[in-house]
Amino acid sequence: MSQPEDMWRCQTVNCGYVYDPDRGDRKGKIPKGTRFEDLPEDWRCPICGASKKCFKPLAGPGSTAGCETPTV
Repeated sequence: MSQPEDMWRCQTVNCGYVYDPDRGDRKGKIPKGTRFEDLPEDWRCPICGASKKCFKPLAGPGSTAGCETPTV
């Protein structure tokens, strides 16, 4: 399992999906080992569809700020 600094959590209401680079994103066809920073800019949360802007690291700099639910 990745270190908390390498894992990112979706901050939208009622989601909480955690992107783990050790797992990648099968739904989004993102291979295992892909760092969050290396995800395509148009990548979306596989659960709620939020953009990368709505993710914050589990630990380290920037981990305490929240994000509003995106409007579609």
